[in-house]
Amino acid sequence: MARRGNNFQASNKIGLIVALAVFVAISAAGAKQIVSATNTQLDAVQRDPEATSALSAPSSGFENYLLVGSDSREGADPNDADFATMGNESDVSGRRSDTVMVFHYDQATGAGALLSFPRDLWVRIGDGENSARINTAYQEGSDVLVRTMQNNFNIPIHHYLEINFQGFKGLVDAIGGVQICVQYPSRDKNTGLYMTPGCNTLDGVEALAFARSRYFETKIDNEWKIDGTSDIGRGKRQRKFIAAMLNSGLTRVLSNPFTVSSAFEGVTGAIITDNNLDLAEFAKKMRPAAKGDISRFSLDVYSDTVAGNSILRLGDGSAAVLAFFGGLGPAPEPEAGD
Repeated sequence: MARRGNNFQASNKIGLIVALAVFVAISAAGAKQIVSATNTQLDAVQRDPEATSALSAPSSGFENYLLVGSDSREGADPNDADFATMGNESDVSGRRSDTVMVFHYDQATGAGALLSFPRDLWVRIGDGENSARINTAYQEGSDVLVRTMQNNFNIPIHHYLEINFQGFKGLVDAIGGVQICVQYPSRDKNTGLYMTPGCNTLDGVEALAFARSRYFETKIDNEWKIDGTSDIGRGKRQRKFIAAMLNSGLTRVLSNPFTVSSAFEGVTGAIITDNNLDLAEFAKKMRPAAKGDISRFSLDVYSDTVAGNSILRLGDGSAAVLAFFGGLGPAPEPEAGD
């Protein structure tokens, strides 16, 4: 069996969290009516009692937030520019977790850290009745996904936050797009992505195509060459996108604070949280992320097969990272920034 260490970075679904953090960062200097409008929108966020029922009791000194990016096509419009590659609820039924990550908050220092979990990671689902890829746990219920995380990785989950594809696209458009620079012509025929060499300002549809890309190709010496690393490359591109989105969002809002409210319009309907999550307080804890000041960690994984299907398993190098996120050990060395 061939072992390898893979880096899977924080996902694109952090977008809403970035917007919240940006809002809190500037709200003290913003107009009172902006704060009021945004609070009204936050009150409309959906709550999930099932996820709430599975959460851990409070831990001493830290909090863990489970952040989920759903691939639900709920709300998809046939007039959407990416409808042909995305489809709707009848084409892609049910919901799966396209992205799973944990945000760890140190209550004493205010430091934040992010850990993402590759969706092909093989785990025991829920209370251990059967095994499957981690992204299938969500199909059985948000409470099953919470228990899957807690039981497989010994990480207490104190809060739950989910955003779907439609919400992500809306947020990117609300901040005026995100600039991504590439050296060569780039594409993914599966997601509909195409980028010219140089810097491209991606709208919501293009940004989602970039972040979802698993068959990314670059044209070098007049030949299209595919990135054979699949989810490894996908994670790196998502990391690049997050950094650019942080910068774009903060710059846009600071230059015009009145865009804060519009950044939430149409997005909050795509958000689901546990019953107890105070989004304004959570945003304060995420404020360093708006400035790029947050530690990122990856899991050591290796390739394997089950019934002829490719999967990933945890490697021994994951122990220290999981101990830290579980409150059982010191912080290991984080990943180097780009």
